Amino acid sequence: MAKKKKDAGRKSTAAAAAERMVMGGMPQQEQDEELMQSPMRMVVGSFIRDKIAMIGLCAFIVVFLCCMILPFFFPIELNYQDVTQANVAPGFGMLKIPDGLKNNAKAISSGSTFSVGIDNDGNVYEWGTFPTEKLKNIPSSDEMGKLTMISAGLDHVVAVNEDNEIFTWGNDRMGLASLPIELKMNTSPIKQISAGYQFSLALTESGRLYNWGSAYLLNIYFPEGVQGNIAQFEDNTNIVIALTNDGEVVPLSNKASSYTNVPEEIQGNTIDIALSDESAAALTSDGRVYTWGNNVNGSMDVPEEIQGHVTDIEGGRYHYTAILDDGTVYTWGNDNFNQCDAPSFDSAVTTISAGYYGSYAIDENGHAEGWGLDGYLMGTDQLGRDLFRRLLVGGRMTMTVGFIAVIISTVIGVLVGGISGYKGGKVDNLMMRLTEIVSSIPFLPFCIILSSILGNSIDQTQKIILIMFILGLLSWPGIARLVRGSVLAEREQEFVTAAKALGVKEFGIILRHILPNIITVIIVNATLDFATCMLTESSLSFIGFGVTEPNATWGNMLNGAQNGQVIENYWWRWLFPSIAFGICTISINCVGDGLRDAIDPKSKER
Repeated sequence: MAKKKKDAGRKSTAAAAAERMVMGGMPQQEQDEELMQSPMRMVVGSFIRDKIAMIGLCAFIVVFLCCMILPFFFPIELNYQDVTQANVAPGFGMLKIPDGLKNNAKAISSGSTFSVGIDNDGNVYEWGTFPTEKLKNIPSSDEMGKLTMISAGLDHVVAVNEDNEIFTWGNDRMGLASLPIELKMNTSPIKQISAGYQFSLALTESGRLYNWGSAYLLNIYFPEGVQGNIAQFEDNTNIVIALTNDGEVVPLSNKASSYTNVPEEIQGNTIDIALSDESAAALTSDGRVYTWGNNVNGSMDVPEEIQGHVTDIEGGRYHYTAILDDGTVYTWGNDNFNQCDAPSFDSAVTTISAGYYGSYAIDENGHAEGWGLDGYLMGTDQLGRDLFRRLLVGGRMTMTVGFIAVIISTVIGVLVGGISGYKGGKVDNLMMRLTEIVSSIPFLPFCIILSSILGNSIDQTQKIILIMFILGLLSWPGIARLVRGSVLAEREQEFVTAAKALGVKEFGIILRHILPNIITVIIVNATLDFATCMLTESSLSFIGFGVTEPNATWGNMLNGAQNGQVIENYWWRWLFPSIAFGICTISINCVGDGLRDAIDPKSKER
């Protein structure tokens, strides 16, 4: 009897030692907690302890929330394009007036993405993002002398000194640097200058207007009696409008357009004119503003509270800026870059300048302030579109396509694999042959052929939906095989036999008893497939057979960076989409690997 008790004691000691070895030498308290935890809690705890998986999860959540939430605060117009903003490098500072000019400003002019100004001593300043390096080649002060006027255009500058000499620098294509002979021989003082869109203009005190530069973009026509009687002019990319000494507004064009429909009530009573890119405005002697043309972004909707109080008006690309009789500044029209957020001044404003997307004002003390477009966080693409906004919207599109495709493939794969593994026999054989047929279809060639056949017969929304379904319908064989193998193992367990004995239907056994035991495997596979579907969608968009312009995805954003010039000179166009895409896919794969290791710890050993 004593011997039996002694053997039992030895056995219990051996069992305890074996248990200690199984528990990996853990402290007694941790062993007790480990034994009390449910399998799900063990999986979650193991996943949380995986630092790489947690970093991947946090990175993906950040990217996901940014792409899903921020587009509501940074919306885009799909059809928006502006070549004046093309290929602008990342950064801010377009409105950062140099310290030497800020409190001693005489004149400031805003160009496409840069600005120029002169102080009261005639010194010239430049700041912003320069579309060409030639803009930095400013003539020396000894050569130019003291400047009195300056104007910035798309990518060139025109200036006049106190000796009535005209200087130009920046891009010199299409004769921008070649002054007309008539202007060189002119003896009348220069009254007004403008560096326009690939052309330049100069008005003399004698009322004569001269132009040089591109002769194809803008054809100026002088009606009888206008040349030599011009008091002021304004220009945009489409037309030049003159204000005569008689207060008449005259479009300098022989072609009818929305600009030529000048209101009759302003003729003979106009004291100032302005042009945006889609409309014209005239200020009459009673302080009222009249507009005509195309009302884009509300540029023609003059606020009623300023009517009768305007003393000066200037036009930007799609907005207007005015000085009121109390010395304050008011702006209206397009506000996508905060062009309408005019600052307040301590003194009365005497001079204003409205450029492409920015405006400047100078008060009576020479203090200058600017507002509007200050730069782009991630630069712009070849069509002048903000890459940051398109990156957010493109990420939302890429993730949505991948997510819906994964749902479709997972549902089909679980149904096919579950039925095939549970039923076995002929049903299993038939379904597995179907799986092999689907998996043998070459995905990319199939999508390319289908896209070529459909062509333009479907719109963009239908094409996006089609891509989602094709991705889902051709991606389920892998998960179907995985589910089939797991069901084959689970269907032989005792709880399945018990469910059959209780009369539970086969479909109920699969969904309520077998599926919950393999759900973790499905989640891991779906997580990894999500990254794969995102890669596939981006690959299709990259080669031009997926989501196409103007809709944004990370794939078609990279499609525009397929040449050496872009890679070398416009690095931001491919770098930021690549980083976002890389972070997203790598983090998803890290999460999937972490889940797999948490569910099956032995996978680390393999």
